[in-house]
Formats: sequence, structure tokens, C-alpha cells
Amino acid sequence: MAALAGEGAKGANAADAATWLGELAHQRRASALTLENYGRDVAALLDMAGAVPAGKLKHHDIRRFVAQLHARGLSGRSLARVLSAWRGFFNWLARHRGLEQNPCLAVRAPKSKKALPSALSADQANALLETDTDGLLELRDKAMFELCYSSGLRLAELASLDVGAAQDLAAGEVTVTGKRAKKRTVPVGAKARAALAAWLARRGEIAAVDSTALFVSRRGSRLSMRMIQLRLERWAKKAGFGAHVHPHMLRHSFASHVLQSSGDLRAVQEMLGHSSIGTTQVYTHLDFMHLAKVYDAAHPRAKKK
Repeated sequence: MAALAGEGAKGANAADAATWLGELAHQRRASALTLENYGRDVAALLDMAGAVPAGKLKHHDIRRFVAQLHARGLSGRSLARVLSAWRGFFNWLARHRGLEQNPCLAVRAPKSKKALPSALSADQANALLETDTDGLLELRDKAMFELCYSSGLRLAELASLDVGAAQDLAAGEVTVTGKRAKKRTVPVGAKARAALAAWLARRGEIAAVDSTALFVSRRGSRLSMRMIQLRLERWAKKAGFGAHVHPHMLRHSFASHVLQSSGDLRAVQEMLGHSSIGTTQVYTHLDFMHLAKVYDAAHPRAKKK
């Protein structure tokens, strides 16, 4: 919501947008990341609209705004998310401010090439996680990354874990709160449990007395999502990885490797917390790519001479 306090957030438009975001937070229990993204998207809308009231915008205005964002480098996928935020805002204006028609309804984002999520191979994942730890902070990092890969957690889910989850972790499972406040319980592997036990044994050395966070910074407060990303980048460089490694890549790797081993798409869907099986099906493409590489390397008629 802070994004609405910028230069383009003016008068009644900004007040309406802030009220709408507040309802998303309290009634739909939207995540902090969703609210941040939607706030930024609507702030961009208000900025491009200038002094024009949101209720006066027409579909040709929205098309022009989308074209401007596309020219700035936003992908089709990003523009689809922007339009989703705008549609939600205009729907709210229709319900509460008498807007006659949503100007976004006739506007579609340009299509962009659908990229497969990046995933590590099983050998790469093992090499990354078997990196030796040096000091307390790396002991914490190893526990974070082992858990992320072991259980397929989203970055926000990992960062929001409280120390009270330790009992469940020791029992081999963890309960997290995902998108739209949906809870799910997923298994935790032996390697991750061992790494977590090692971290918990020393967490008290830096954690603030009143901190409930499972993973804390050197100052004792909850470790931010951005800091987790930076720590993984540092960890990957130490392990000798040339490619950029990010937390979502560990989640993708978890899904791909479980699917390769089990072939159970529904189980992977459940563990990832996907509401639609279609979202999970992207990992069947990763699995096929893995099988294709094995085939090319092993089949006598597939090998290049």
C-alpha cells in the first residue's frame, strides 16, 4: 500500500485505491506480497491517468497504458498481472462508486513466450546443499535451504515460519500458510531435520528474546525475504555455481525431482499448495526434458556421431 503514497497517487483515486487494498487485506486475506504488487500496479495506473478520475477512464485509455508499460519492457505475464489488479480495482469502483463499466474487460495482455521454471538437477542440488558451513550464519543458511528444497516452500512461507514450528519439524513435517491464507502440511526430509536441529541448538546465540521467528538475522530479528535471496546467492557462489540460484529455483527443483521419482502429479500439487492442477503440470514438461536428455545419452540410435 505504501506505493500509493507516490507522486501519482492523487486525491480520491488514491483514497479509493487504499480502501480497496484494505478490503483485500482484511476480507480476502491477500498476502503481503500480493498487496505490495497490486499497490504498485494501481499506483502506476493512477500515475498514467494523471488528473483524470479513475471512473472516467475508457478501454482505449487502458489499451494505451498497457502499450506504454509494454514499451518499458514489461512481459506479457507481468502485464496480465497488472490488468488483473486493475480489473479488481475497477470492479470495486463499480460496487462502491457507481462505475458503469469496467474499462479493462475488453483489454488483454500481449502473449509472451511461456518459459519453463528453472530447476537444478539432482546432482546440482546435492552439491549445493552439501557445501560446508562456516560459522553460525551459514549453519542457519544451510537449515533454510535444506528445508526449502526438502519441502518445496515458497520464499514467503520460509521467511514467515516461527520457532514454534520446531516441534512439527522434529516430527518430520511442517505446516505453512500459503497464498490466500491457505494452510498445508508437507513432509520434511532427514537431511533438512538434521540441519534444522543444528541451527535450533544455536539459534538462541543471536535471536532476540522476544523474537518468534525461526530464522533470524545477526541482529536477532526475523530474516527478510530479500536477505534470504542474498544469502542463497552468496551460498551458491561459494559452492561454485556460475548460474544465478534463487529460492524459487529450490522449490522448482523439489517439484521436478519428486515428480521424476514418483510420477504422482496430484501429490506434487498438494505439496506445492497449487489450487489448480494446471499450474503443477508445468513440471511434467521439466520431467519430459529430463527423460529426453537421458534418452539422447543412452539410446544407441539417438546418440550423435
